[in-house]
Amino acid sequence: MPVTSTNLIQGPATLYVGIFGATEPATISAAPATGWTDVGGTTDGVTLSVELEFAELNVDQLVDLAGQRITKRVAKVKTNLAEATLANLAVALNELAGSVATNKFTPSNGLTAFTPNYAAILADGLAPGGFRRRVIVRKALQIGNVEAGYKKDAQTVFPVEFASHYVSASIAPFSWEDATS
Repeated sequence: MPVTSTNLIQGPATLYVGIFGATEPATISAAPATGWTDVGGTTDGVTLSVELEFAELNVDQLVDLAGQRITKRVAKVKTNLAEATLANLAVALNELAGSVATNKFTPSNGLTAFTPNYAAILADGLAPGGFRRRVIVRKALQIGNVEAGYKKDAQTVFPVEFASHYVSASIAPFSWEDATS
């Protein structure tokens, strides 16, 4: 198979976060509008992954696997939020709705702390041909541990790992779309 150099991708992605149910841009060429916030700079790239788990189907009459069925699927978006703002700390702690007032962050407390605030994640990067690739995770939780290191020789970042969740029978939990022009 010959190599098509225009299918090779390299470059950053811009990451946006919104509250679960935020209105998605109508087209891939439209920028995210009201309800989406650009989280700013990231470090170590933005990793988009889909994890699959399978159950094996076996029968006594065969030495080979007869087949497999998917038992779990989780799309993930992973990066480090390079801008260590309180707003990004709130994102990292699943506290999107009004938890940052001026210069102070206070997490949910009491009974409300038990129910996480789901987010929507949108990543705009490059697709083959130099066009845009947009990945949307429609219902996500940040599931990674949150830490902020203060070191003489290293940048402070908030590591995040957003995992997808079921939305409904008619709405897929995530989508990948490439622009063609």
